[in-house]
Formats: sequence, C-alpha cells, structure tokens
Amino acid sequence: MNRFLNFTKNFLITAAILVCGFLLSLFMQKEWGNQTLIPSIFLLDVFLVSVITDGFLYGAVASVISILAVNYAFTFPYFKINFTIPENMISAVIMIAIAVITCGFTNKLKSQEQLKAESEQEKMRANLLRSVSHDFRTPLTTIYGASSAMLDDKNEFTEEQKKSMLRGIKQDAQWLSRMVENMLSITRLDGKNVKIIKIPIALDELLDSVLVKFNKRYEGQNVEIDIPDELIMIPMDAILVEQLILNLLENAVQHAEGMNKLGLRVYTSGHFAVFEIRDNGCGIPVDKVKDIFAGKLVYGESGLDSSKKNAGIGLAVCTTIVKAHGGEISAENLQDGGAVVRFTLDMEETEND
Repeated sequence: MNRFLNFTKNFLITAAILVCGFLLSLFMQKEWGNQTLIPSIFLLDVFLVSVITDGFLYGAVASVISILAVNYAFTFPYFKINFTIPENMISAVIMIAIAVITCGFTNKLKSQEQLKAESEQEKMRANLLRSVSHDFRTPLTTIYGASSAMLDDKNEFTEEQKKSMLRGIKQDAQWLSRMVENMLSITRLDGKNVKIIKIPIALDELLDSVLVKFNKRYEGQNVEIDIPDELIMIPMDAILVEQLILNLLENAVQHAEGMNKLGLRVYTSGHFAVFEIRDNGCGIPVDKVKDIFAGKLVYGESGLDSSKKNAGIGLAVCTTIVKAHGGEISAENLQDGGAVVRFTLDMEETEND
C-alpha cells in the first residue's frame, strides 16, 4: 500500500512538472515566437523532478521525455524525432547528465539526513535505556528491602508499620507496571511499519474507562469533566488513547504543585476532537514549555513526568500516540496560573497507515 502511494505521488509530481513545462514552452513559442529558452525550461523540469522525487527513475524518465518533447515539438524539423542534428544530440546528453548528477546529489543528501536521524534516534534510545535502568533501581530496591525486612523473623513490626511497607510496595509495583506499559507502547509505535487500527469509540465510553482507572490510582483527586451533550464518535486505538489521557492526568497530579483543581475538557473543531487537561498548579517551566512535546527534551530531566522522574517516558509516549493517530499535541501556561495540555484526534479518519 505504501509503495503504491509513494509511486502515485512521484508519478503525479513528475507528470505535473513536465506538463507545466510543456505548456509554458507552447505559450512562449506561440505568443513570443521565442524558442531559445525552451530547452532551459525542460532542463529546469528535469532538475525539479530529480530533486523532489525519490531515486533515479523519475529523473531519468523526465529527462527522456523532455528530450523527446524538445526534439519532436520545438526543434526543426517539427513533429519528427531527429537526433542526427548535433544540437539535438548535445541537448539530450546535457539533460541526461543533469538528471544523473542531480539524482546522485539528492540521494546522497537524503542518505546523510537519514543517517543523521538514525544517529539521533539511537542517541535518544541510549539515553532512555540509561535513564530507565537508573530509575528502575529505586522502586526495586524499596520493594526488595521492604519485603526482605517483613520476611525476617527477627524484625518485629507493628501492624501499622507492616501496612505502611505494604503500601510502599504496592505503589512502587504500580509505578513499575506503568513504566513497563509506557516502554511497551514506545516499542510498539517506534517501528517504520506501524499500523494503527482505529475503531470508532464513543467519547463517554472512553472517558468512563479512563476515570475508573484514574480513580483507582488517585482516590482523592477529583477531575472536572466538560464534554458536549451530543454523542461523539472518535476513531482511535482505545487502549493507547486511554494511556495517553492517564499519563497526562497523572503528570498533572504529580507535578502541578499547589494544584486543587484538575479538569478535562473535550470539544470539537471542524473534524477534530480537541482534548484539554487543565490544572491550576505551579505551571510548566518557561524554558521547557515549547520543547515538552517537540522531542527536544533529554530523557532523565527532573520535574517532567513522575515522582520517580519517569525518564520523560510518559510525555514521550503521549507524543508518540498522538502522532500515530495523526493529531497534534502542545502545552502552554495559563495567565491565571496552572497549565493546559491540548491534543487533537481526527474524527473522520478510520485508519492511519
């Protein structure tokens, strides 16, 4: 499917450029009686096709078509293919040379860009692995230490102390579970051939499921919901979008210091559903607002994701999920205090290849 779409795109680009060049040449010949610039126009066409399209094929095809067009329609004898004239042969050689050289330089540049992107991605993965390995130690050490102490018959703990240690074990285990979920989501969505299967889900049903899970984790935290009265169906991978909203709500609870109000608003704008998570806490550091969802933050920066830092994984997952659904995500500070995170989901698309 992707190959067909890529072929169609390159074919249409090549055809459009060549047709425009041919029509412009006809106009110049008819209105101005000028034919000296026509080969230059087709040279430009070959150059543009070679730069814009992928690989050598389309540039080579464009050069051959341009040579035939110039020779047949704009070179004496008209409406005949004749390569016995030296000028025609030289024009043909020049166009083919331009196509080959341009395609070669373009492919080299694209390869360098791809290598650079892969290098950056590997660097991010290395930072992620290093941060995750470091962050996993704290809860694992706590779980191991608390469980070992409780199993040691020599230690006499009161019931309250035992309950406190068990609560700590439970909280750390839940945190580790969420970290693993986020890591699996990044792994699932990080491939080149990712295919998100979208199924229309009712907004009410989605938020009910999210709030049930959120209330189990944060029983004392109220979330004010503001959604339209009418039924809204949104194509999505429900499991991923639930994880996305939970990550954002959890991030607000854990980092919006001084917060006593947390809200989730959903409204429609055109064919998009817009989700907003608002809080009235301390807001986001000004130097990080624009970079939180732009992929520029270094994993392991503190004050971004969870009480155990979370290595930026929660927010990275949010960005990945939204982009996989073809939406956009951003954050900003509110003038009266607090912050809002906003993301969009397309209500019309049923599948994102």
